[in-house]
Amino acid sequence: MTSANDPTADIASQILEQESRERRALALLLDRYLARGDRLVVQKTQMGSTEAFIGSVTLEWLDSRVRFASQLPLFRQKFDPQTDNVVRDEETVDEIFQRPLDWSRQAALTQYLAARKFHKFPAVLVVHSLPWVDNPQAPEWDSQGRAIASATDFIPLDKNETVGLLDVSGKVAIFALDGQHRLMGVQGLMTLLKTGRLQRYNKSKKPVGGVITLDDLIEEYQLDAAYLQSLAQEKIGIEFIPAVVKGETRAEARRRVRSIFVHVNLMALRLSKGQLALLNENDGFSIVARKVAVSHPLLKEVEGRNPRVNWDSATVAAKSTVLTTLQALNEMSERYLEYKFPHWQPSEKKGLIPMRPEDEELEEGLGAFNQLFDHLANLPSYQRLAQGVETPKLRRFSFERDGGEGNILFRPVGQVALAQGLGILVFRQGFSLAGIFEKLHKYDAEGGFSRMETPQSLWYGVLYDPNKKRVLVSGRDLAARLIVYIIAGIEDGMERAQLRREVAEARTIEGRAVGFNGKFVKPREVGLPGVLDYGTCRGSSL
Repeated sequence: MTSANDPTADIASQILEQESRERRALALLLDRYLARGDRLVVQKTQMGSTEAFIGSVTLEWLDSRVRFASQLPLFRQKFDPQTDNVVRDEETVDEIFQRPLDWSRQAALTQYLAARKFHKFPAVLVVHSLPWVDNPQAPEWDSQGRAIASATDFIPLDKNETVGLLDVSGKVAIFALDGQHRLMGVQGLMTLLKTGRLQRYNKSKKPVGGVITLDDLIEEYQLDAAYLQSLAQEKIGIEFIPAVVKGETRAEARRRVRSIFVHVNLMALRLSKGQLALLNENDGFSIVARKVAVSHPLLKEVEGRNPRVNWDSATVAAKSTVLTTLQALNEMSERYLEYKFPHWQPSEKKGLIPMRPEDEELEEGLGAFNQLFDHLANLPSYQRLAQGVETPKLRRFSFERDGGEGNILFRPVGQVALAQGLGILVFRQGFSLAGIFEKLHKYDAEGGFSRMETPQSLWYGVLYDPNKKRVLVSGRDLAARLIVYIIAGIEDGMERAQLRREVAEARTIEGRAVGFNGKFVKPREVGLPGVLDYGTCRGSSL
């Protein structure tokens, strides 16, 4: 049967044709408005009494049209052009909308956009303000100082007034409320694309180090110049809220905008360093650390025993039953493997951010780090875990409640220092990992890692602060060098003398040094312990 004698088919065909014509008409209408720079297609939203308009813009548009809140006319007399921040004083404290800008973040954010193929910034929340907002005498304010209209010019295109066109012409002031550092990163990208260079800054926007160049990025990350230039036309989400809504005074509008900023940030929980390490898919050291954390028998979760890894916090409480933290494992991975894979961290001189290593290298790094933990797990101190001794007993100092052994192997800073020293020995000096641990096994069995709070310990004053009676994180690098020393010794006399002086300084309290016998001596009388003489550990095998 044909449509000639089937009226139902004719009606269906007419409906489809009508829909097609309407789509073409809508496409022409949208193209006309999208081609204009003064109107933006948006969708209107309403949550509570907060009205907003959501759309998308190019990165180039964001750079050219959106400003920091500190650049509003309101702050013109209190604006610091060096930092783009508002000067804090009694006149501005109730006007400020944003936290201070941290310009040290710009280079990393810019590189993220340029070097990561799968980059993504969340939508930027901005305030839309018309010229009359900052003019108390404007006719848009009534005799009581209340707005007779909202500070947005929105033309609805549907009967429900949810989709339409928002005025974003040059007369409109647009400033970032939430997303100022994203804006900073986009600005850096556009500067880099236009000039080929980007200066790195400290927090207060003072130049530090060298500049980052397009050539650096192209060489380091194997990027295409045409691809980089195309980034300017990428789209980012943008959400506008009016600076003033109908019926508000300027003071009420200001409080509303400040309140939105505060609550947006309160609802966004900041990730801890451990959580960032867990999620990081680009840093090779982080990837290796978290894989070892979930797979190695010493660390992985096993039914019937307490977890060994704290995944969130950077510290381990004295009573905690965990062995270490993910952040500490991340640092151990970096400190141990950095000499084997120095290219996992780009040159600091160029200030570039790391890219994900190739899978083959990740497997090699994972194997090396696993091997380190195989040896660590066989140390007498860690073997005691298998015998049922809990970590608090091994971690706590002897003077703390219930007492403990003060073992540095159960403190994250001690774990990182050991990994750092071993990385130097294995990957810089060519020592055998098996030979090293043959020495460390005997050293540990004799209590070398324990009683760090006693003067007889090598780690007294280095990883333990006798004044404040707590762990001394700042002594990590010195502790790593002492690990190298007790395993391999130091042939250079000047270098050995320098190490001795640093140990003496670490053990000096109010001008008096504490000798290894627990008695006060002159700083120059503090010596170094002997090198472990349990046999040789030279060799290329790990």
